[in-house]
Amino acid sequence: MSDVVIPFRADAALERGLEGRGVSREDALSLMDQAPLAALLQSAAAVRDRFKGSSVSYSRKVFIPLTHLCRDYCGYCTFRADPQSGVRPYMTPYEVLAVAEAGRRAGCKEALFSLGDQPERVFPEAKEFLQTLGFDTTLEYLAAMSELVLTKTGLLPHSNPGVMGEKDLRRLRETNVSVGLMLESASPRLGRPGGAHWKAPDKVPSLRLRTIETAGQLSMAFTTGILIGIGETPEERVDALLAIRAVHEKHGHVQEVIVQPFRVKPDIRMALAPEPSNNDLLRTIAVARLILGGRMNIQSPPNLLSEDYPDLLKAGINDWGGISPVTKDFINPEAAWPQVSTLAAKTASAGFVLRERLAIYPEFTSWPEFTSGPEFTSRPEFVNERLQPYVRKLQGGDGYAQGECDQC
Repeated sequence: MSDVVIPFRADAALERGLEGRGVSREDALSLMDQAPLAALLQSAAAVRDRFKGSSVSYSRKVFIPLTHLCRDYCGYCTFRADPQSGVRPYMTPYEVLAVAEAGRRAGCKEALFSLGDQPERVFPEAKEFLQTLGFDTTLEYLAAMSELVLTKTGLLPHSNPGVMGEKDLRRLRETNVSVGLMLESASPRLGRPGGAHWKAPDKVPSLRLRTIETAGQLSMAFTTGILIGIGETPEERVDALLAIRAVHEKHGHVQEVIVQPFRVKPDIRMALAPEPSNNDLLRTIAVARLILGGRMNIQSPPNLLSEDYPDLLKAGINDWGGISPVTKDFINPEAAWPQVSTLAAKTASAGFVLRERLAIYPEFTSWPEFTSGPEFTSRPEFVNERLQPYVRKLQGGDGYAQGECDQC
């Protein structure tokens, strides 16, 4: 490291980044373009270590793909589907409950609902199924299934349903301890013909940012992030991270930011597109850490980096995301989850302790025992009163999951 000459602008940006309070756009661009990778990773890891300590968290979840129907046609997605003869357009309540119960028996505490965006607006089959059960929209059905899982199994729902308005977010707040929507990119350019978000009306960045903003106004713990390698530029990655930071600074509700790499699959429109390299992913994560600061929870999915996933720790993440012992990753079905025992061992080998969290992070539960610092004096209530008993039942004394691994 001592023999590496760091350009002055990048060197100054690294110094400011080490403060852990976030860096400017100009600094972030210089870090993406000029900073030596080793120095950048060292700075990002140092910020993570100072603010987050030696704990790296994960959530034990069960994955519930409520519907694969979606009105968007993104160039990289294998999750979405059009209606097929003989295939029900949605999971039935019985199927939802059966999967959730299997997760409960396996020790899961989170029920992750994933689904396509507003399929009833384009597919008569979706509208007909919903009306048969007494619902007008997919989001109404999602709220009912969240209620079913919560009350029958005690699992804490976390939903990723796409773009939502205030009415739907308010409804989900009654049953979901947190919700999520990947910003993916802040670039409208990707929606042009041939781009990753071509023919995807719900991927307009302003619409997605509006959903994140509205969730903040409602004090809902929120997960978001960026998807890299879908045709965006490094500058556009920085702008997406800055957009997330800006809305979080207004409402304090973004509980985690995901940096997820695009992965090629044979049956997608972008099947010949290049994947981001591991170094590109590590650089982006490190810049995200320095943009978002030391207090933000940053994750990148371990199953998308195969055996090299411990390298993600070098870039400043402090969370592995959701891991399921029951269901596959329906978004990336070719990428198997690591076993929790293997994840714990590899995390320990890197010098960290694996901690199991809930679908909402300890610092967002707002109980007095977890919020004793001055930064929490005016903190809003992120868990509504009805959900608090469900959360407390699954929490240990420090806000992480009750009865987590013995080494913790």
